[in-house]
Amino acid sequence: MLIDETESQLVLVDYQERLMPAIFEGSMVVENARRLARVAQMIDAPVWGTEQNPSRLGANDAQLRELCRKTLSKMHFSAMEEGLGEWLRPPAKPQGGNARSLPKHLQKPQQQAPERNSIVIAGCEAHVCLLQTALDLLDDEFDVWVVTDACSSRTERNRDAAFDRLAGAGAELVTTEMVVFEWLRTCEHPDFKDMLALVK
Repeated sequence: MLIDETESQLVLVDYQERLMPAIFEGSMVVENARRLARVAQMIDAPVWGTEQNPSRLGANDAQLRELCRKTLSKMHFSAMEEGLGEWLRPPAKPQGGNARSLPKHLQKPQQQAPERNSIVIAGCEAHVCLLQTALDLLDDEFDVWVVTDACSSRTERNRDAAFDRLAGAGAELVTTEMVVFEWLRTCEHPDFKDMLALVK
């Protein structure tokens, strides 16, 4: 199964200024997250950010923060515990009306935005906040794609253990370029040249 650009949302977990210097391969991880966010914007896929205890760990990387529609400040390790799910799958708006409204059978059906159930997720630390958020997303019946070269932890061992556990739970493990080229599908995509410049 390929990642579909029209069904995708991107979640970027805790690329925080005070945390990143301690992260294994931190500069590469942030750069890949920026690439993902820029490409997601090109294809109009929503980009969401999270920050763990920002008063202690600081804000996310400034470039990433600018590319996100919204950033969720959280204290739970899983962003799903703090409302991320409502951003990814907003509740349906109640139908307006009053006693003089048309009968239901004459009302036009309300147009609802198509669901975007494919969550492309990356972040730090892979074995804590990323892992717990991704497992909760799977429990909430989202399709989860973990971008391995945009994720890390303070140690390689913790990062790799997170990937093993996520794969076993049903998440798909992918790389930045896999995501970009699956979103594109063809070299005739209108944004192909711009996207290619970002990954080269």
